[in-house]
Parts: sequence; C-alpha cells; structure tokens
Amino acid sequence: MGTGPYGKFSHTLLTAVIMMSDNPLNNAAHWQELDEWRKKIDALDQQLSSLLCKRLDCAQNISALKLRIGEEVLQPEREKEVLDNVLNHADSPLKSNALEKIYRSIIEESRLFQYAWKNNQQDK
Repeated sequence: MGTGPYGKFSHTLLTAVIMMSDNPLNNAAHWQELDEWRKKIDALDQQLSSLLCKRLDCAQNISALKLRIGEEVLQPEREKEVLDNVLNHADSPLKSNALEKIYRSIIEESRLFQYAWKNNQQDK
C-alpha cells in the first residue's frame, strides 16, 4: 500500500520534510534566519576586536611595567589564573573546551605582543 517499512506515518512525515525543504518560501525563511544570525556574529566580532585591541593596550602597559621592575614577560602562574577565570564562566563542557583553545591563543598572542613591544623599546 505504499506505506514503507515504518508505516504510513513515517512516509507522510518524510514526504512533509521533503516538501518543506523544497518549498521556496521555507527556504527563503531559513536563509533570512541564517543572515540574521550572521549579522549578530558580525556585530559581536566588531565588539570582540575592539575589546581585544583594548586588551593589547593593557598588555603593552603591563610590558612597560615589567621592563621597569625587571620582571619576565612569561609568567605561567598568571596565564593559568587568566585561563581559569575565563573557564569558570563557561556554561557547558563543549563551550569550556572551545574557550580554552581560544584563550590559549589569546594569551600566547598577548605574550608575543609583549615580547615584541619590549624588544622594540630596547632597540630605541
């Protein structure tokens, strides 16, 4: 009777899903929703880049202080503290894992930025 191996209901559901995906109005709505989410990410990226520039300004000031007081750029205990502070705000293990990778990169780039700034100051 054309009901398929899982009965008439599954055939009807499958047909509805196929029809929905082929429906141009439904597709347009999905693309519009995708565009809205992308715009939200673009706005967040602008905020993040501004905040990261401010973070680098702080790192530059910290590097200047470290140079004056004779401290090394690399301070593993402080880097661990920063990472722990960030990971305490993750609301899931998946996000915690992603944040850890992102922040390890931010910390490394900040450290490299401090080294570059310090070397630039010593060359003057």
